[in-house]
Amino acid sequence: MTMATRRLIESIRGEYERYKSLAEGAIAQTPDGALVASRGGAANSIATICWHIAGNLRSRFTNFRTEDGEKPWRTREEEFDDRQVTRAELLAGWDEGGQPLFLAL
Repeated sequence: MTMATRRLIESIRGEYERYKSLAEGAIAQTPDGALVASRGGAANSIATICWHIAGNLRSRFTNFRTEDGEKPWRTREEEFDDRQVTRAELLAGWDEGGQPLFLAL
């Protein structure tokens, strides 16, 4: 791997780490009950959004170099189901979703 490629990958990693940190900072400022609360209609709760992003990252970056795109095991529509999760469960799912991305990088 060239030095330019390494710098590019580290730059991409840094941006994803920054996004992850921003999201976790917002979660930390949010009261427990508000994490799963939805405003109704087309609005999703913070938990639902995190579940969806984690599912997307897990699907897109698992076996990143050998498989393309959406994985057949992903149940995307279920990510949008209302869920009652604790803060710890939410953060565990969030971390699990990011693992394939950071492993790929």
